Amino acid sequence: MKILHVIPYFTPKRGGDVNVCYNLSKQIVKGGHDVTIITTDFEFDEKYTKDLEETGIKVVPFHCVANIKLFLISPSMKKWLKKEIKTFDIIHMHDFRSYQNVIVYHYAKKYIIPYVLQPHGSTPRVIEKKKLKWLFDVAFGYKILKDATGVIAVSKEEAEYDRQMGADDKKISVIYNGMDIESFKSLPEREKFKEKYDIQGKMILYLGRIHKSKGIDIIINAYTKLIKEMGDIALVIAGSDDGYKKELERLAEKLNLGNKVKFTGFVDENDKMAAYVDADLFVHTVRYMGGVGLTPLEAILCNTPVIVTEECGEVIKEANCGYLVKYGDVEGLKEKIKVILEKPEEVKELVEKGKKYIIENLTWNKATEKILRKYLETLE
Repeated sequence: MKILHVIPYFTPKRGGDVNVCYNLSKQIVKGGHDVTIITTDFEFDEKYTKDLEETGIKVVPFHCVANIKLFLISPSMKKWLKKEIKTFDIIHMHDFRSYQNVIVYHYAKKYIIPYVLQPHGSTPRVIEKKKLKWLFDVAFGYKILKDATGVIAVSKEEAEYDRQMGADDKKISVIYNGMDIESFKSLPEREKFKEKYDIQGKMILYLGRIHKSKGIDIIINAYTKLIKEMGDIALVIAGSDDGYKKELERLAEKLNLGNKVKFTGFVDENDKMAAYVDADLFVHTVRYMGGVGLTPLEAILCNTPVIVTEECGEVIKEANCGYLVKYGDVEGLKEKIKVILEKPEEVKELVEKGKKYIIENLTWNKATEKILRKYLETLE
C-alpha cells in the first residue's frame, strides 16, 4: 500500500499525536509499505525527521504562513496535493480540527481516495476555544467525520464522543496507541535525574505539556497539603510550556512553596527515562485526554507507581494497575499520594500487573497490525 499521513506539525515537543505518527510510520514501512508524511514547517524538527527518512519514509513540510491558535495555514500544500494525492491508496489524517485536514478532505473527495481519521482525543469541544471548535465543526468538522471511510479512536470514551459527533458506529475502531517496549528494557541508573536537577529525597513527577487542561494546579494544591503532613518532598513538573507555566509559578509563590516545585522545561528522551526511574510516583491529573494517557504507562514500564484521573485512566482501570482520582479532587489526590509514599511495597504488585498488561497488549506491532487491517477494510 501507498499511504499518506497528514499531521499539522512534526516535533516531539507536541507529544502524543506526533509520537503515534512517527512510530506507526516506522512500523508500517517494515511491512514493505510506502509512507509519506505531509506537515508544516511550524516547529519542524529536522533531526527527528531525519531518523524517519533514513528508514525510507518521505516527510514533506509545507510553509506555515499563519498560526491562528495552532490552526496552521499552509496553502502551498494545495499544489502538491493536486499533483500527488492520486498516487496514494489511502490517507491517514491525524488530529481533527486542522487546516491540513480541510484541504486534504477536499482533494480526497475530488479524487475518490479513501481516508481514515484519527482525532487523538480531540473530537469533544471541551476545555477551551469552544466557540471556534463549534464554528469549525459546522463548516468542516461534521463533514470530515461523517465522510471518513474509517475512524480510529484511542479509547472507548473517545469512540463515544465520535458517535455523538455523527461518525458512523460501524466505521469506528478502538485501537489503543502502541508503545516502544524495547526502549524500556535497559533503564538508566537511579539518581541520575535527581543529581542533574539537584533534587533531594522523595520525588513526585508530572511529565507532559504545561497546559491548563492538564490539572497541574490540582497537583500543586494537593502537594501543598501533603508536605504539611509529610515534610520535604520534591515536586517536579517536566515538559514544555504551553501557555500555563507563569500561572503555575504564581500559584507556587502564593502557596509559599519556594524552590520545592521544580520546573525543568522540555526534557529529551534520556532525561525523560531518568525522571521516570527516579520518581517515587507519577501523577497525571488531566481534565480530558480521550480516556488514555501514554505517560502513566511509560512510568509503569520504569517501575514507577501512578495516580491518574478517570479521564485518562481507561487502561489503568482495565489493567487494575494504578490509582484513580476524580478530576479536581485535591484531598483525594493527596491521600492517594500518601498511600504510595508511605507503603511503597504495597503498590509494587500494581506496577507489575501494569507492565504485564502493557507488554501483552500495547506493543507497536499489535497496534500497527490493527491499523493495517483498518486500512484494508476501507479499501474493500
